[in-house]
Order: sequence, then structure tokens, then C-alpha cells
Amino acid sequence: MKSLSIFLFSTVLSFGLLSQSQGIAYPAAGKGVATTFVTDYHSLGINSSALGWGTGYNNKRFTMGTSEFGFGIYSDSLSSDKLKKLYRAVRSEIAGNNSDTTNWAEQQEAAAQYANAGVSMFVNYNWLGFSFQSPKFGGIAFNIRENYQWYSKFNDEVTDIIFRGKLSNYFDSLTIVVAGDTSVIANSANLSQDTLNSVVLGTISVPLNLSQITKGSEVRAVWNRSYNFGYGRKIFGKDSVFVVYGGIGGRFIQSVAMFNMESTDDGLYMYSSVTPNFNIDYGSSASLNPSNFTERGNLLPKIVGNGYGIDLSASVILLNKIKIAAAVNNIGQVTYDRNVYKVNDTLMTNVSIAGLSDYNVTQAMNQMLSDGGILSLQGQEKYVLKNAADFRFGTSIEFGKVLSLGFDMVAPLNNDNPGSIANPVYSFGGEVRPVKWLALSVGYFGGGIYKNNIPVGINFILKDGAYECGISSYDALTFFTKNSNSVSAAFGFARFRF
Repeated sequence: MKSLSIFLFSTVLSFGLLSQSQGIAYPAAGKGVATTFVTDYHSLGINSSALGWGTGYNNKRFTMGTSEFGFGIYSDSLSSDKLKKLYRAVRSEIAGNNSDTTNWAEQQEAAAQYANAGVSMFVNYNWLGFSFQSPKFGGIAFNIRENYQWYSKFNDEVTDIIFRGKLSNYFDSLTIVVAGDTSVIANSANLSQDTLNSVVLGTISVPLNLSQITKGSEVRAVWNRSYNFGYGRKIFGKDSVFVVYGGIGGRFIQSVAMFNMESTDDGLYMYSSVTPNFNIDYGSSASLNPSNFTERGNLLPKIVGNGYGIDLSASVILLNKIKIAAAVNNIGQVTYDRNVYKVNDTLMTNVSIAGLSDYNVTQAMNQMLSDGGILSLQGQEKYVLKNAADFRFGTSIEFGKVLSLGFDMVAPLNNDNPGSIANPVYSFGGEVRPVKWLALSVGYFGGGIYKNNIPVGINFILKDGAYECGISSYDALTFFTKNSNSVSAAFGFARFRF
């Protein structure tokens, strides 16, 4: 989807995937646990009190990093083979090479596969991270992070309309144009491909309300750029016995896009605010929108919303071996004041858009918002959205300098907001260092929308921590079984300490 921009995806899609619960901390991705394992700027948004622990390396107080990234696709029911089709479709569209164009039969097959399937996608990219840590001062950190998150689950009817557009089974009549002549024919499974190619509009004689058609469907997407900062230090205690640390952090948020839709027994709810770089044609709705905005960015997409987030955390270290930490992260909100739309629950009588040309289900947002698409829109002046805040609890124990084991629990504080995890995620994991320059990690996590995942990772720590690089997979089962529900990895190659 071109709406995600080449500058972010062209690099990330080349290397793989990362979950939101570890942020940009690629060394933690292989463990599945992060709360008591992250330090320096990696602790921002996870556990800022860890900034008071020091770097863990002698005579190293500064940490810098850049170009840490990852991309993840997960599903509650789709196999990794089907998710790889989605991955290839996104990558091909970014590269301008849509070679996997589906025909009418393939669109039907895709609609059947994706119906009622929860699909989640995460992209994280660290532009720059920096931290300074010392025993007396504590630790201070800053980083700039790009984050995109998508979650969707559609009922049978919406899935069919998204993938097949004006040819959907929902419509009983099709308007076709052949050699300048317009006619209306009945929608049928026996139509030739030439006839299907001539269809310009799908129409239903007895239409349903949008809330009836979409009931049981949900889409939540957000793309934010955040400028994060934090401070952590020792509060009291005796080293090697019992020490308490506290931390505070925050961020300034610039939002590039937001889509928040849910359809339940109580009705249909939808608000959106999307940068003009997504190339969405709102049609006549734009002329009546008080927040209409058309200016496009060149290097980076234009911002449509601004906001803030606040982090609070505390941790305890016992006997220099046992760590216990808790944190509440990202309390705050974003105010959107450009291209803000809500949905009108009107009758859906016709659709003129084509179905998806590949398996890129994230294009559903364009299918819904574009003129002639699924939703009827009404412009708004602004919309305020609470952040996807979370609560974290973690504990770990170190067995010398060779082995460390830990447990994490991450729970959403408002799981109905874009970017939030659906339900609490529980994980176990650890790290072993057979030699001082090599760290091997493995873990297990489940909960949220995830099933049984086995993360693994390898990290190289060179010159006593002066340089670090590594790669992790968020679910090693992807490589050994076709029944895995995810495809994942995280990568970082430019972390320095001095």
C-alpha cells in the first residue's frame, strides 16, 4: 500500500518483522520479554526506571543507535503461507511491481480465506536513539521512532465487498459500459471475464444499512512519529541488597494517519484522519469538510494530528540478581484536525470501486474511505483519540554473567483504541551468553491475538559492548511448520557504547 510510503517500508520489508510489545528493542524480541531486560534508550515506552541501572558495561556511559527496524504480520486463523502472500503484496505495491494481480476467481478465494480472520501488522523504525547513564546522575534518554500498526477483522459480507468491490455478491445488478453503450445486467457467477472487466457499478435493489452490513467488523490503524524522552535513577536502597529505582518518560506525538472503526449490536462507529500522501479521493465529501487538507509532503508525509504521552515506572533490584519492575506507559491523547471524517449510517445502494488486485488487506482503508467506496462520510472539525496505553509487569533473575531468565505481562488500558494490543500478553524467556561477545535468546509468549509463539534471537556484543548488532525472529515456528500464524524478525546493526 503506497499509503505507507517508500521511505519506511522499502527498508523494513526487506528484513522482516517486530512486535509492538518490545518496541524497537530488537535484542528483546528474541526473548519475548523486555520489561526487566531493556536498558538505555530501548527502555523508553517500556520501563524508564531501567535508565537508573547503568549500561551494564564498565566505563560505558553513552549509548547511541540508529536504523533498528522490524515488521510483523500476525493472524488468529491465517497460516504463515497466506500471511506471506500479504507480505509480498505489500512489498510489490511499494516497489511498483504488482505482479500478483488476482483475477475474479482468486478474489473470491481471497475473500473466503480472509473472512472473519483477525490480521495484525506492526512496523517499527528507530531514526535515532541516545542515552547517558551514570551512578550519581541516573540515566537520561531520547529517541525518534516511527510506528505503524494495523488490526482488522471483517465479517463475510464486508470481506467480499473489499476484495471484489462492485462485483461483490451483495449486489444483484451490474452496470456495464461496452463501446460507449451502457446497460444493466444481473449479477451472476457465470459472467465472462470480458463482461466483468466492463462493469462500472454494482447496485442492490433492496439495500441494507451500513451498520447491518458491517456488523461484527473492526478496523483499527494508526501511524505515529514520536519524539520520546525519559529519566530514571536510584531512589533509595543499598547496592547488592535492595535498591528501588523510579522513572518518568514522555513523548511528543505527530500522527500521519488514524482509522478507528467498529460495528457492533449498538451500531457503527468510525472516525478517520489520513495524510493526503495516502492519495484518497474523498469526492464531494471533501468540499464540505471543515478540516479538509490537501497539501502533500515530499520527503515525509504531512502530519494530521498532534499529541502527547506520559510514562511512569518503578523497579527493584534484589541482591544484584533479581529484578522486578512495573510501568504504565503512554497515558495521553492525540488531537486530529486535518481530514477528519466520521461515518453516516446510511443505506448502501451501490459501489463503483474495483476489488483488491492482490492480497493486501490493508488497502481496505482506501476501499472504505474513497469516493464510490463502502462508507458514507461526513467531515468533522477535529477528533480527540486517547493513546493506546498499557500496563507492564516483569521480573527476571540472573545466574552469574551467563544466564538470565524472565517473565513479562503486558495488558492494554484501552484495548478499543488503534495501536493497542487486544488482550493481555504473557511471555517467558531468557538469554544465555556462552562467550562474552555472543548472546543467544529464546522464549515463549501467548495471549492477545497470538497463539503459541517461540521467539529466538542472536546478538553480537563486540569490544566489551562498544558495538552491538543482531537479528531475532518473533516466532521460530514459521521456519519449521506451515501452520504457524505469524512471520517475524527484528534487526539492528548500528548500536554503539562509549
